[in-house]
Amino acid sequence: MTKLPKIYTVGDTTVTRVTEMVISGVPPEIYFPGTWDPAFLEENKQSFPEGLIDDNSQLIVSIGTWVVKTPKHTILIDTATGNDKNLPLNQDLANLQLPYLERLKETGVTPEEVDYVLLTHLHVDHVGWNTKLVDGKWVPTFPNAKYVFPIKEQEYYSSEASHNKENEANFNVYEESVLPVVEAGLTETIGPEGGKFLDIFTFIPTPGHSIGQMSIRLSSGGEEAFFGADIMHHPFQVMKPEWNSMYCEFGDQARISRRWALEYVADRPIIYFSTHFPESSAGYVTRSDDGFNWRFI
Repeated sequence: MTKLPKIYTVGDTTVTRVTEMVISGVPPEIYFPGTWDPAFLEENKQSFPEGLIDDNSQLIVSIGTWVVKTPKHTILIDTATGNDKNLPLNQDLANLQLPYLERLKETGVTPEEVDYVLLTHLHVDHVGWNTKLVDGKWVPTFPNAKYVFPIKEQEYYSSEASHNKENEANFNVYEESVLPVVEAGLTETIGPEGGKFLDIFTFIPTPGHSIGQMSIRLSSGGEEAFFGADIMHHPFQVMKPEWNSMYCEFGDQARISRRWALEYVADRPIIYFSTHFPESSAGYVTRSDDGFNWRFI
């Protein structure tokens, strides 16, 4: 029997996870370069929520999309990695063949029914399903949707300024996964200050992981949720906000944004919807004597 996706309710909206892939066996010393401390694992292993590490004490992470349904619209937040992508400097994510669209359908959504695609930033594992390969050409996967993203991200990743070592994992991503929807006239951009969208969403600048990343707040019926994008890649960063992942392009700013987000959601009934956390990828942040803790829903 197929396990139905979990549905979260936020006011008058529902939120459902579509997981594209789960990756285990990720070495923490590589994922958190220069900051990983093996003693952290030994000292706290018994108190961690289940599912953070595998049997070999390696990290478990995921990649996926959040589907938000309102009384009027169907919205996707980030679109994972995509199939068939030509990523010469990122072979781990190149030329995938995954049943993402079938999983999306399990949530009751077909590509034609998507009204908006909200992109927190334009990295490889957040924009891939913007497009699909049809007869050798990249075309919009969600043909009736408006694709919405921060203008600063577009300006940077469409320019040679982004062609550097810190960004090599995203080489060719703009050309295959973003430019086709721009050329199709399906895009709308959010200015550097962020702001409201569709009344219930607010784009909030949280740069650092990428140059213009924005998190997205959802407010509906007096309830609130927070889509944190890549402020954090793993729940360990809730407990250790000073740890950047290997994918953070602008390290000092990433730490500032992470700390702000944790202070914002801590000890409030705000569901934190992550992009890369394992398990449900959703949960709550609470305060501890020396910082913050994470609890999955």
